[in-house]
Amino acid sequence: MMVSVAQKELWRQRLHIPAYQVGDAARYAQISRKTVAEWHAKGARKALPERQLGAALSYMQLIEVAVVAAARKAGVSLKDIAAARAYASEKLNSTFPFAEHRFKLNGRDLWLDYKEFEPGAASGRVVAANRGGQLAWEEIVGRLEQFEYAEGLALRWHLGGKKSPVVIDPRFAFGAPSVEGVPTWALKARWLAGDTVFEIADDYALPEWVVQSALEFEGIDLRQPNTWVQ
Repeated sequence: MMVSVAQKELWRQRLHIPAYQVGDAARYAQISRKTVAEWHAKGARKALPERQLGAALSYMQLIEVAVVAAARKAGVSLKDIAAARAYASEKLNSTFPFAEHRFKLNGRDLWLDYKEFEPGAASGRVVAANRGGQLAWEEIVGRLEQFEYAEGLALRWHLGGKKSPVVIDPRFAFGAPSVEGVPTWALKARWLAGDTVFEIADDYALPEWVVQSALEFEGIDLRQPNTWVQ
């Protein structure tokens, strides 16, 4: 999809507007509300002094939660995640380093391309951000594959993994979870109104498997006709 200059300005404004409830952020990232709360109480507190307990998250904060979740699932401690964030924030002068820079994951460490710090550096070297800048070779490092980068940001998050059609992208659907630009909540509403997967797919010109993925993300049990599992 093409994005006009006017649209670009609008979605850029939305990057810092509180729009995601903590419970929703935890569900999207498949982690506990407690982990989200602990992160904002400890790991990200210096960058988020204005955030009140229970307040909604902005898109930038949401993406940081997603990176934290991926690292926690790989066995990285919150302490090491916070150390990596603090290092990157200071060295790169970045308020939201997890959303503004492409991190990688290997074992229990978080890494950044050395070129982030030294633009003229040779390719293939990475920095262990949570180890104060230890260098290594890129070949040993895995990537956080569920994010797509553009405009200097992690602008598309594939919820449920890289192959999932359900994404959060602030440029479309006002940043709500969507498939090919269509909010998943809209597809759920059609299902609850009695429409079949085929009818919904036909109306929105979407593949049926994409509609099915969206409905399952929204808690629809497709084994039960027009039944929403809460």
